[in-house]
Amino acid sequence: MNKIIVLLLFSAILLATGCKGRTGNGNESVNLPSGDTGKAVITFTEFEHNFGKVNSGEKVGCIFSFKNSGTSSLIVNSAITSCGCTVPKYDRKPIQPGSGGSIEVVFDTSGRNGIQTKTITVKSNAVTPVVLLTIKAEVINNN
Repeated sequence: MNKIIVLLLFSAILLATGCKGRTGNGNESVNLPSGDTGKAVITFTEFEHNFGKVNSGEKVGCIFSFKNSGTSSLIVNSAITSCGCTVPKYDRKPIQPGSGGSIEVVFDTSGRNGIQTKTITVKSNAVTPVVLLTIKAEVINNN
C-alpha cells in the first residue's frame, strides 16, 4: 500500500512539473529505490518540440525518442493527445532494456490560428508510468 501511495505521489509531482516547460535534456537518470529491481525506465531525449511559425493547413510532425534505461521490458500502453488535430504513432512491441523507441506526432494545423500548445500523455509500465510531451506552434493564417 505504501508503494502505491509513493508511486501516486511521484506521478502527481511529475504531472505538476511536466506541464510547466521541462528543462534539461531528458537524459537525467532515475534512481530506483533500494532493493527494487526489474523495472522499466523510460528516458526521453526531449519533452517539448516547438515547430515555430507554420502556415494554416500544413501538417507538421516530429519524433520524440526515448530509451528504456531500466532492467525490464518497457511497454508503452497508450499515447493520448489533448486534441484530435494531433495524432501520435508508436510501436506497441515491448522495448528491451538498453533499447530505444519513438513516438511520432503529426499536428494538422487546418482550422487553427495563433499560438497552439498540444500535449501528448504517454502511459507505460515504467517506474514513471505517465509522461507528458508537448508540441507548440504559431499558426499563421495567410488569407
